[in-house]
Amino acid sequence: MGHSLESIQKIAVVGAGTMGAGIAQVSALAGYDVVLYDLSQEVLDKALKGINKNLDGAVERNKITAEQKGETLDRIVITTDFQQLKADVIVEAIIEKLDIKVKLFNDLATINDDNAIFATNTSSIPITQIAAQVPKPERVVGMHFFNPAHIMKLVEVISGEATSPEIAGVIKALAEKMGKKAVMAKDAPGFIVNRVARHFYVEGLKVLEENVADLETIDKLIESSGFRMGPFKLMDLIGVDTNFSVTSSMFESFHYDSKFRPSRIQQQKVAAGFHGRKSGRGFYSYE
Repeated sequence: MGHSLESIQKIAVVGAGTMGAGIAQVSALAGYDVVLYDLSQEVLDKALKGINKNLDGAVERNKITAEQKGETLDRIVITTDFQQLKADVIVEAIIEKLDIKVKLFNDLATINDDNAIFATNTSSIPITQIAAQVPKPERVVGMHFFNPAHIMKLVEVISGEATSPEIAGVIKALAEKMGKKAVMAKDAPGFIVNRVARHFYVEGLKVLEENVADLETIDKLIESSGFRMGPFKLMDLIGVDTNFSVTSSMFESFHYDSKFRPSRIQQQKVAAGFHGRKSGRGFYSYE
């Protein structure tokens, strides 16, 4: 069977963290029936609360009506039952570990037919590596949203070596239907945005390491040149640990090219548990 945007009725999202919740929200707002799955009921309840709050904000800003908010929430079903994950498109937004993603897609393959499209929201794992270990690798595609997914307009649609151009085209059309700006990318480490942005962080850290200036000054200078946030504020927002793991993964993918080398200063923060805003302390203190 050929794939088309019209053949998509139901979307399943695996992982109800910040990204998964945001993807569920934009999917439901675009008119799709959504199943949001997580192992933890607590995480699911928190996700639904967050979606509710985001939609309230959209109503206040007159982006949507109260009626649209109600309809959007009605389209979302939350579940801890894996068997519910039968859908036309399944978007994975779980931990950045290759073996765990591969196992997930193999489990999904047992309950879905061959037409189900498997999309991954990975920011640093090659699509080709995931797809190679999954039945029907041509249906595995990258659909990389940016945080916060309900606000950020960009989605990178990434084709692995085996990805069918037809399926990549359907995912691009789907992202556009969600009101996103979709960009097609080849499967290179970090894709486009993360690859270019790496040096925003890595060089910021080098400037700090070489005592050229303190981090507050570096952030202030970068912000006064037009960026909304300097590298250290942004790392704290994203999660110092998350940012470090993406840099480490890309360093490896580029065969240890020194320009991607992770910073010892950042590694120390991670080891100390200073993970940014979410832990109350990162490069700055939020206590």
